[in-house]
Amino acid sequence: MKQLRISAISYLNTAPLMWDFEHESTDARSAFDVSYTIPSQCAASLREGSADIGIIPVAAYASIPDLAILPGVAIASRRAVRSILLVSKVPLEKIRTVALDTSSMTSVALTKVLFAKWWGGGRTFTAMAPDIAKMLEMHDAGLVIGDPALKIDRSRYFTFDLAEEWMRFTGKPFVFAFWAVRQAALTDAPRDLDLATVFQESRDHGLQPENLDRITREWSPRLGLDEGSIKRYLTENIHYSLDPACLDGMRLFYQFACACGALPSVPSLCFLDLAKAAVI
Repeated sequence: MKQLRISAISYLNTAPLMWDFEHESTDARSAFDVSYTIPSQCAASLREGSADIGIIPVAAYASIPDLAILPGVAIASRRAVRSILLVSKVPLEKIRTVALDTSSMTSVALTKVLFAKWWGGGRTFTAMAPDIAKMLEMHDAGLVIGDPALKIDRSRYFTFDLAEEWMRFTGKPFVFAFWAVRQAALTDAPRDLDLATVFQESRDHGLQPENLDRITREWSPRLGLDEGSIKRYLTENIHYSLDPACLDGMRLFYQFACACGALPSVPSLCFLDLAKAAVI
């Protein structure tokens, strides 16, 4: 059996999810070949078939056929997330042009939903690389995600935390990404490999206090952020469970995004189960 190819995101918020793949010597680890990229490229790798498993933006799931979601694990938020920001040089009501981070898909769709449903329409959106200085040279506001957003000096701008805004209007958590597997790739997987358990256990191990401490120490100098800020982000701002409340929020997002044209359709959710896959 060949190794299953994992495409993972090279952001701080995925570090707990990847714990076993980076730190544990297990039989399961030997079954995978891991590479790191940005969220939009994870989706592209699954679409192209150059990856078998990816932690993909939830928006990408609506446009990639033959995927099964690995249950139980997500990158979500039940409060302000801190790493998904609309950064503006003018107040919200004066924003007319918005630069959208090209490394994102879900956050781009969420930005469009927020404007269409609650903030007011009529804005112009342009895709750009996530450099906030260049974004704001030509636009009123810019969407920045992931580690670059954590390093924004929010005292210099008007900033809007997209997860916080979503929950303010809907009362529901927001899911940004989850693990998905190409169902065609399951034929190459060892029959005794329980993918759902492998990825859930890696998440659980990564969230153990001593391992979170290690992640915090390693990432603090990488990002230039103090350890306390990183620890709070991983334990308070990010929610790592794809639980029923998150599923409700995700389904509502799909409905709103489709209604405003940010996504092409409302997808049916297909989850991997012990029989390999089942649609719910």
